[in-house]
Amino acid sequence: MTVDEGIEGGAAARAGGEERMRALHRATLSLYTDLSLDSILHRIVEAARELAEATYSAIGVVDGRGGLATFITAGLSPEDQARIPHRPTGRGLLGEMMRAGRSIRLPDISQHPSSIGFPAGHPPMRSFLGVPVAAYGRAIGQIYLTDKRDAAEFTEEDQNLIELLAAHAAAAIENARLYQAVQEREAELRQRNEELELSNALTSAASTTSDVDGLLESILERILELFEAQAGEIYLRDEDSYAFSLAVHRGLAPKVFSERTIYRAGEGIIGLVAESGQPYWTDRLETEARLQRPALVQAGFHTMASVPLAAHGGVLGVLTLVFLGARAMLEREMRLLTAIGSGVGIVLENARLLRQARRLAILEERERIGMDLHDGIIQAIYAVGLSLDSARLLSTPRERKEGADALDRAIDGLNAIIRDIRSYILDLQPSHIPMEDLGEALRRLLGEFRANSLMETDLILEPGAAERLPAPARMGAFLIAQEAIANVAKHSRAKHAWISLRRLDDSIALQVIDNGEGFDSGVQSSLLGHGLSNMVARAHSAGGEFEIVSNPGEGTTVTARFPFAHGSVDEPPPKLPHDVSA
Repeated sequence: MTVDEGIEGGAAARAGGEERMRALHRATLSLYTDLSLDSILHRIVEAARELAEATYSAIGVVDGRGGLATFITAGLSPEDQARIPHRPTGRGLLGEMMRAGRSIRLPDISQHPSSIGFPAGHPPMRSFLGVPVAAYGRAIGQIYLTDKRDAAEFTEEDQNLIELLAAHAAAAIENARLYQAVQEREAELRQRNEELELSNALTSAASTTSDVDGLLESILERILELFEAQAGEIYLRDEDSYAFSLAVHRGLAPKVFSERTIYRAGEGIIGLVAESGQPYWTDRLETEARLQRPALVQAGFHTMASVPLAAHGGVLGVLTLVFLGARAMLEREMRLLTAIGSGVGIVLENARLLRQARRLAILEERERIGMDLHDGIIQAIYAVGLSLDSARLLSTPRERKEGADALDRAIDGLNAIIRDIRSYILDLQPSHIPMEDLGEALRRLLGEFRANSLMETDLILEPGAAERLPAPARMGAFLIAQEAIANVAKHSRAKHAWISLRRLDDSIALQVIDNGEGFDSGVQSSLLGHGLSNMVARAHSAGGEFEIVSNPGEGTTVTARFPFAHGSVDEPPPKLPHDVSA
């Protein structure tokens, strides 16, 4: 070689080296243009492959337990990758690198004592360069290069370049991990803020809201957004039974959810949560035999989470979220959803107590008005009537003849006003009669009626009749009697009223009878207003039948029949006037 050739060769080598350094500089700069960890790892393997002129390259990220959490390759075709049965597990030469923490450069992989060969289907590889990736003395992973192009093995210069790249790669990976951690933390904080906002809304609503339906709709929409659910529903317990009815639905497929809207305790997943008071979730609805809603699976829903809406009064409802496809529910998420369910349960309980308090206030006000009418206005009108009656007795015969008609009309008018006001009092005053003993309850009802109406009354009770009625029928019978006796005071102009409770055939019959003016029941039933429809509804809701018989001038008989459990038959009761069973 001549001097000139040597000089030219050295210059070419320097130029080539400078170009490789510029390529390294460009590669390292590209690592900081993207903060996605997966993207950075792909950039590293591509840059290493080009810088070292390797046929294949890869990067493995350690899992901290002696294995590899991530392994990304470059240079392998999709067909090559498909033929490899599994990814490296950190054994053999790769494991040696992780244990030694230093670079390894070999002309032939198979000659290294730690080499264990390649799995079946893996392409053959010969020359090898492995460089550790570490930050602050802590191993992050390794860069692997095989089969140097146009050369038998990798050079020391190749190793130096890849070690420089590995140093920058460590910083880029740490930055990406830090960025990912910050993003996850921000997402967690956003979710926690949303959870706190929802909890604050529940806390505020628990003490202030009266629009429960609107609140449930708003809360369900926020829960769907928070958990990224595709649909949700809220079932509420009926006050008169232990059945749960659909109150609110939001999200996809409303027709699918409306196919069944009522569950009793223990029926389906809704009834299961209601009965047990425990949360439930599954991501395999298609295998859940207790679902009882196959249309949900057909609509593409495969994950369901249900929690009870619980308060001190027990389970008041059930909240359910459903997701398209399979979705894992973390333990923290189920705890949060359960806590939300408890918050909604408290809101429902407070709303119920608020309704009861308002109802009690109205009843107390009605009772006060009734007492004021009785103690003030009626007594004053009665006193005026007595004064008019006395004035008629004190007048002279000539004056008595001239003013008798006017005085009689005035006294009749006052008596009519007194009757009307007593009817209003009877309707205003609520009954505080306990239902444990229906016979005693009817006796006290007639006592109050007689005191307010000044009408003669009788109560006829067949021994054991009240005890044969179940609790719903006892309550229905009393409320029907209360409504019917109030109608007697308002409309009948009767002088005598009877209440009878006795056996008729295979039922227990309640009858309220008066000897008043009566009416044409086929034409004038509207005179009873909503009272008649209320009595019919109460009889039917308790499993009974209702009948009213009346004719002008013949009084009225109201009859409600309720089924009972067969037992011993007592002696027949006495007959009553206008008894429709006679």
